[in-house]
Amino acid sequence: MKIKKAILPVAGSGTRFLPATKAQPKEMLSVVDKPIIQYLVEEAVTAGIEEIIFVTGRGKRAIEDHFDTSFELEHTLEKNYKKKSLQEVKRIAKLAKFSYVRQPEPLGDGHAILCARHLVSKNEPVAVLFGDDLVESKTPCIKQLISIYKKYQDPVIALTRVSKKDISKFGVVDPVKLDNRTYEIKSFVEKPDPEKAPSDLIAVGKYIITPEVFDKLEESRNDAGEIRLANAFIRMIKNKRPIYGYEFEGTRYDCGDKFGFIQATIQMGLKHPEVRNKLKKYLRNLKI
Repeated sequence: MKIKKAILPVAGSGTRFLPATKAQPKEMLSVVDKPIIQYLVEEAVTAGIEEIIFVTGRGKRAIEDHFDTSFELEHTLEKNYKKKSLQEVKRIAKLAKFSYVRQPEPLGDGHAILCARHLVSKNEPVAVLFGDDLVESKTPCIKQLISIYKKYQDPVIALTRVSKKDISKFGVVDPVKLDNRTYEIKSFVEKPDPEKAPSDLIAVGKYIITPEVFDKLEESRNDAGEIRLANAFIRMIKNKRPIYGYEFEGTRYDCGDKFGFIQATIQMGLKHPEVRNKLKKYLRNLKI
């Protein structure tokens, strides 16, 4: 079954970027001249996704406005003969079909995904992209995962390697290698001690999930604490159901981290036609 929909949970409060996120969603922070969330939407659309489902929360209205038609802005741009900017503004609203649901309480990433279940057909696989991870690659990261899903017809998780000193910050997988970049996942360990980590492969916020994952998330409603996507995967593994991981090709920027956000801005700026030459010259002349 073709993957046509993507769920983007964007209900988080973004406290690590205060005060910048006091009055705007962290997903709307700009990397050069586009908000983070637009990079994710464009990644999904380039991979063949036709419908984007945002799971929002309080204070996220700016995301809806960004992907909506802005008659007043379009009129102003047209009046001032700013044709290029007008075309770009119109293009954003036509990237995909957009739907919005609210997560009333912050009950976990799995709960956010469950909030969108009624917009996904009973037997339909769906992509999930979280707002912190930008991946720069020739083939969109989520498209790479879709190709693995087509082969195995089971959930797929984006994986990347991190250094030993950083391993305790992430969810780490215990992998069994199937080919050069594909793994079957045998377990998850959340923020392990570096000496006890089963590998240096971490789960990145991009997934292909199946209806069975939704079922396992529903079962998690009876558990204490938050409803976590990782716990749904653990339930599947305990039931002998396969979960696959793919070590994607490309460079990841963790835009949920201040330094990662600055890295992304510099790297994207070095490729931006309007600023790349000035930025290169500026960086060369820095006396550090």
